[in-house]
Amino acid sequence: MSQPPSPHAPRPDASPAPDGETADALFARAGARGREKGLGYHGELTPAEAWALHAAGAARLIDVRTFAEWTYVGHVEGAPLVEWRTFGAQQPNPGFIAALAEQVPQDVPVMFLCRSAVRSHSAAELAARSGWRLAMNVLEGFEGDLDTNGHRGTRGGWRRAGLPWIQT
Repeated sequence: MSQPPSPHAPRPDASPAPDGETADALFARAGARGREKGLGYHGELTPAEAWALHAAGAARLIDVRTFAEWTYVGHVEGAPLVEWRTFGAQQPNPGFIAALAEQVPQDVPVMFLCRSAVRSHSAAELAARSGWRLAMNVLEGFEGDLDTNGHRGTRGGWRRAGLPWIQT
């Protein structure tokens, strides 16, 4: 009986994105966005691109919101929580890199997701400085930007894109 693949390692037989793009093409597109914006990490992905890589096992999705957000607002199944900042804290989690290293090795592509792509941008920057070569931010975040009524979920984001998520 063969061993199942490591949950941290990309699957070599990963299928391409639904529109036929390979993981390499999605990584290249993210990298082009990163270079265009002069980012300190590999690049940026749309929620749909991140889902394709996550579903194919080609990159590891890490949720950097607070435990309360992850629990009560919802989360992507299979995306572990590594809090960038704990609820109420003003500074980043000092154990962030250690917790990240427990979830994903530095040689595995990693994508960061938060509420609106602000904390995940910071997480991708720190991860890149700490040795993750393919660190990427998921644009729009899980809930997207505020609309004119001050609500999230109507202007972009993972949920608005209709991508899979669960709530506990």
